[in-house]
Amino acid sequence: MTNSMTGFAALKGQGAAALAGYSWAWEIRAVNGKGLDLRLRVPEWIDGLEPAVRATLGREVQRGNVSLSLKIAREAGAETLRINPATLRAVLAGLAEIELAAMSTGVTLAQASQADVLTMRGVLEQASSDEDTTSLRTALLADLPGLIADFNAMRAAEGAALATVIRAQIDKVEALTTDAAQQAEARRDQVAQTLRDNLARIMANVDGVDEARVAQELAMLAVKADVTEELDRLAAHIAAARALLNETGPIGRKFDFLMQEFNREANTLCSKAQSIALTRIGLDLKTVIDQMREQVQNVE
Repeated sequence: MTNSMTGFAALKGQGAAALAGYSWAWEIRAVNGKGLDLRLRVPEWIDGLEPAVRATLGREVQRGNVSLSLKIAREAGAETLRINPATLRAVLAGLAEIELAAMSTGVTLAQASQADVLTMRGVLEQASSDEDTTSLRTALLADLPGLIADFNAMRAAEGAALATVIRAQIDKVEALTTDAAQQAEARRDQVAQTLRDNLARIMANVDGVDEARVAQELAMLAVKADVTEELDRLAAHIAAARALLNETGPIGRKFDFLMQEFNREANTLCSKAQSIALTRIGLDLKTVIDQMREQVQNVE
């Protein structure tokens, strides 16, 4: 099955029981890339979350630039509060000092209540920084497989569409290769006659020429004009491309290399064409191969 490197998924969740008041939202997206680049934005205060997420994604995704983010919200009033002992001592010491200063001048102050003390800045604080996040991490990681499943489903759907396009392009390459073989066969007698005429012209106008050497040079020219090997290799690449599309697992790197081989044979075919018809077919091949290469760039 062919997978695309492009994908997106989002998932929302909320805590239960001891985690009541927590809610979160996952989002993952990916585009094509030469290798695997994981970019994670998850809360640092949840111990062990990022390594676990990175390891899970590394097992599920082989190639692409993948960005994952997690946002966590907490309902107002759901935070655990605590008294800061150091601040409380400083506040009480300050109140005592104020009371002594007032008494020394004959001023009587009203006693501060517990509620008054608690409202002073820093006395009462959130305790989330010291909270055990194990249960929260477990709940978050339990949502991760579902998120990745949705993500991979989109990548698989995109990959199926890519495979359909690539198969059609392979069919075009095969049809053009067949046309090129027919044109090469049609020009075979013409090329041979041209070489014989050239040899006769040289022999008639040059005295003392080494006939064996001339024949050897003409034979080399004939070999250079022969496109049989290029056509055979194109046929082999077509078969290899179709086999890749039927493989399971990542095939993008192999396909990248195969596209280079396709392009090399098309270039050589054009350089050896020696006919307008065969050159036109070679150029059409290059166009289709380039279009197929653009599609292959998105295959995992």
